[in-house]
Amino acid sequence: MNSPNDVIGFAGIGAMGTPMAGNLARAGYKLVVYDLDARRSAALAATHGVAVAKNPVELGAAANILITMLPDGKAVRTALCGTHDSFKDCLLERAQKNALVIDMSSSSPMGTREMGALLEQRELQFIDAPVSNGVKGAVAATLSIMVGGDRAIFERVKPMLEKMGSQIYHAGPLGAGHAIKALNNYVSAAGLIAACEAMHAGQAFGIDPNVVVDIINTSSGMNNTTKNKCRQYMLSGSYNAGFSAGLMAKDVRTALEIAEAMHTSTLFAKPTSEVWNAMEQKMGFLADHTEMNKFLAK
Repeated sequence: MNSPNDVIGFAGIGAMGTPMAGNLARAGYKLVVYDLDARRSAALAATHGVAVAKNPVELGAAANILITMLPDGKAVRTALCGTHDSFKDCLLERAQKNALVIDMSSSSPMGTREMGALLEQRELQFIDAPVSNGVKGAVAATLSIMVGGDRAIFERVKPMLEKMGSQIYHAGPLGAGHAIKALNNYVSAAGLIAACEAMHAGQAFGIDPNVVVDIINTSSGMNNTTKNKCRQYMLSGSYNAGFSAGLMAKDVRTALEIAEAMHTSTLFAKPTSEVWNAMEQKMGFLADHTEMNKFLAK
């Protein structure tokens, strides 16, 4: 169990970090937050009464548990370790001895293992705990959280993680959480492409795309996209599911990187990554990932 004396430092008050940190605050945890955009931290403080650090060094010094929720592994490493791992002007410059770092970002598992060795040299604990189920899951505290690292640390922080998610898994050793997160998103990304192509082919054949989706959703082809995205964000024309094409492309590249490093098959992962890379290049990093439907339209 977490100690009542624990202070959680939360770095990254964005679309996901804001509701996640808010849920921790509502649960009664002592929270200090920081974001490059000071307005985000101030808004969270105004809503939940959390403390706001003036800079990353202050945040790291104030907390014995430090959560990072940043765009990618490179951003995490720079935020934690400073430029060129200098440990200057960064979250860990004045970190408490044996402080625990929890990276909840979508980072490269290989990079996570490298950073784990670096933090161990400074007598810091480290686990990875990326999340799935998007902004809606973050708001509702129904995230799926997959943890990589020492099981004893996992058991210690599980009650805290349960304030942000409803499905908490110990995936394996350090980096395993980041690995399965990327592999999960690869499966999701591949299924999204297939769903879009099926709708387009069906429509060209004379089948209403709504009917295509209805039939697939009562048949063996149903997947997350056909169930939760086709009607809601594609056929409606809203394209505002809240997850960017750039982040999806990054996760698929990470999944491909894992398969290549493990010398397993990449026969389907390679072309899937190529499609997402091409979509990101044409539609832009910030395009909603459901806009793949537009990209694949003839």
